[in-house]
Amino acid sequence: MEQVVGEREAEEFTVVARKPYFDLPTACPICLPLFIYLKLAHFPFRLSFNSIFPDSDQIPYVESGTYVAYNNENSGVVECLKKDGIVDLDSEFQSAPDWVSIQAMINSWLADALTYELWVGTDGRSAYKIYYSDLSWPIGKVLFLKQVYSVKQRLGITKDNAEHREDEIYRRAKIAYGALSTKLGEQNFLFDDRPSSLDATFLGHVLVTLHALPDTSVLRSKLLEHDNIVRYAEKLKTELIESGSSSSGPQFRSVPSSSTPRKGPSNWSSKPKSKPKREKTEEEKTFKRRAKYFLAAQLLAVLLFLSVMGGYDSGDLELDDEDEGISFN
Repeated sequence: MEQVVGEREAEEFTVVARKPYFDLPTACPICLPLFIYLKLAHFPFRLSFNSIFPDSDQIPYVESGTYVAYNNENSGVVECLKKDGIVDLDSEFQSAPDWVSIQAMINSWLADALTYELWVGTDGRSAYKIYYSDLSWPIGKVLFLKQVYSVKQRLGITKDNAEHREDEIYRRAKIAYGALSTKLGEQNFLFDDRPSSLDATFLGHVLVTLHALPDTSVLRSKLLEHDNIVRYAEKLKTELIESGSSSSGPQFRSVPSSSTPRKGPSNWSSKPKSKPKREKTEEEKTFKRRAKYFLAAQLLAVLLFLSVMGGYDSGDLELDDEDEGISFN
């Protein structure tokens, strides 16, 4: 099923993700599918958390020695792991006639729907907790509002078409859930009863929708109409996440706020083994500099955002009084 390069078999892999919430190992909609993919492949790894780069598109990433695979490179971490011959669950499925259409529904329609629901369709508390809860309130709140504005731009939402775009997003999600429910049936997985990267992506979407979104969520209610998808998700959650305390499962560690994204984790139950020092790569030096100036950069981003937004009225921003009154405690 999976392929591991021989020279890397003895190396330790670390997945760096955003922090756990909502009874999920990581509540980030991008990080969770990577976690699930490696668990489906029975690939050993450690899970480490980074909260000092809340808006970094490089998270999640996988590292082992000098090897690093970032989320914003080569179509994502999973694709990097497949192309580099480290772990590949899809080699037997990509020629399947409905692979491309199902991939498009999950990565486009459902991804857009969850993004909309987290940042726009609900009160935003879940998104704030996932991304900004470790930041001081003023910075976290402004970055949250900045991201809401960015999401609206990316999804093509304006004051004039907001209602129409919302209906379209939910309609596409409903179609996708129906098609995937039919495809899944009572199987354990989407294709030939064997796991694939699409199972990891879909399962990550379903678990975040079920556990992170509020009960009032429209997207969550549409998902709950399909009992077989809910059973599929809860069964795999039990097998992959809740039973992950065995010795073969990943070990968890939170990255201290003063560390950099390239710093590997230690074993949470024992002192880290000493390793011979090696010369830092240019990537590591770059990340070191980024960590050093992160707070200053975020402060500058806040000031720039406030100055740019000052040129818009409240209608342009589409951040109404109810949004401004959100209290994240």
